[in-house]
Parts: sequence; C-alpha cells; structure tokens
Amino acid sequence: MLHLDYHNVLIQSILTERFSGAPPVNIDQVVSDFDGVIFHISTPETKSKILVSIQVKCYDELVTYGAQQVLEREYGQYIVEPESGYNFSVQVDLDNLPAEKEARVELIHKVALMKRNAMAAPFENAFDEFHTLQEEASKFTSEEAPQGIKEGGKVMAIHYREEEAIYIKASHDRVTVIFSTIFREETDRVFGKVFIQEFVDARRRAIQNAPQVLFRTDPPLELQGVPGVKDSGNGEIGYVTFVIFPRHLSKQRREEVISHIQTFRDYFHYHIKASKAYIHSRMRRRTADFLQVLRRARPENEEKERKTASGRTFKQGS
Repeated sequence: MLHLDYHNVLIQSILTERFSGAPPVNIDQVVSDFDGVIFHISTPETKSKILVSIQVKCYDELVTYGAQQVLEREYGQYIVEPESGYNFSVQVDLDNLPAEKEARVELIHKVALMKRNAMAAPFENAFDEFHTLQEEASKFTSEEAPQGIKEGGKVMAIHYREEEAIYIKASHDRVTVIFSTIFREETDRVFGKVFIQEFVDARRRAIQNAPQVLFRTDPPLELQGVPGVKDSGNGEIGYVTFVIFPRHLSKQRREEVISHIQTFRDYFHYHIKASKAYIHSRMRRRTADFLQVLRRARPENEEKERKTASGRTFKQGS
C-alpha cells in the first residue's frame, strides 16, 4: 500500500537543488498539489531570492481557526507580503541561508510542508480544546458535568474541496474527525466500503490502539444542524468518521497524528483508483489469453464451401 508524503516533493526537490550551491537561475514554476492547492515558486526580484507562494481554496476558513498564527510560528522571518492571486508567501535568500547543513535541510522540509501547516490549524485548535474540556470534566462526575462539557466544542468545518469537507469536533474524552467524500460511480462506493471495512477489521484483529473508524452514507449525529451538510439518499456522499482517543492526543504525538489524518482522503481515493486500474489490467490480460486460446483452436485447413451456377453448394475437394 502506498503511503503519501506529507510535503510537496517537487518543492523539496527544487529547493534542495538551489540550496546545494548550484549557480543561481531564474525560476518560474507553478506546482499543483492535492485538493486543488497551487504553489508558485519563482525568482521575481533576483535569482538569489526564491519566492514560494500557496493558494488554498478554504484559506479564509483556515484563518478563522488560527492558520495565520500557525504559519507565523513556523515561518517567522521568511514571511513576505502574499503574491497577487495567492494566500501566503515566504521568501528565501540564497545568500543568507543557515550555516549548518541540518538547519538548511529543516528549512527545505518546512517550506515543502506549507500546505500541511496551513491545514493543521483547526486540528491544533481541536486538540487544545480537548485538553481544556478534559481538565474541566475531571472536576465533575459524568452526571454532574455541565451540559457544555458533555456536548463538547463546536464543529469546525473545512470546505477544502468543491463538494467535500472535513468536520472536526472536540469532546472531553475524544476528538472526532469526519470526512465527507463524493463517490461518482457505483464501483467507487463498493471499493470504498471494502477499504473502510479493512480499517475496521485491522483494528479488531491486531491494532487495538488505532482510532475507531466508521462509515455511513447519511450524516453522523455530530453533524446535525451544521450548515451545508447533505444526505444524498443514493449513497453518492459517504461520511468517514475517525474517533481519536486521548492516547493519540498527547503533545508528543499530535504532530504526527495531524499529518497522518490530513492525507486520508487522498490516500483513500488513490487506492480506489489503483484497485480499479489493477482489475481492468487483469481483465484485459485474461481477455487476451482467451483470444489466444480461440486462435489456437481454429483448424489450419478449413474446408471451404463453393456454390454452383444453380445455387447448390459443395465442399472443395469432395
């Protein structure tokens, strides 16, 4: 099974080449990423100053959940005025790079993680809210806890694709992450159910510490009353729910958890398409084998029928 990288590989490759001491060159390249995210890496001023900009469909939503603060924390001195048509930009001066090799590698990796860091803000908010609610809930018994603690925090919605969204809700004992996803074809729905069932079975068989995974075609209870949530009725929209328990929400593990869960939708649909492609290739190969068998079964010297002038038929050679 493929595990997708959290960072943009092309951005990392370009910066690694530029940071290696190669002669400066003009750069003007647009790079696409998952979920419609666009990067632009260029040298608009001089060859030694590389500008990396990102455009995210749901950036305004992310800002309301603290994305600007997260990006300022991660990129600090490298942040510049956003390039026209983009949401956020950083600029790296090749003449003023960190002296240590490890620091340069870290800077390359950090810039390549720009999409991941922008999308991390609502998850960090939910994890912080979980710790607050957990601390408050510890002061009460389950019956005495105020309604606000029992219900948990508000649902945060990230409409990161045209018809799909991620919903995040913190509670005092868990964080729930729900992906809504579109299945354009009936076969996609079948493959999707098979994959999700494998998540469920794997947790039951061997990985009891994994988050709980649920799948349904109608909106989960957590999304009741949330604007924009649809129930297709025909199974075209699926809802995949991850229940993340306290053991996954420690400060030591939160960064890795956020990175993993962000890539779920891309991982999920990639493997649906890969499975369909594999099955189609096997079908074509089996068809080619059958045609070869039929060709071998045909007689080498077929008896041909001929007709007389009156219309009677006879076999040649008889």
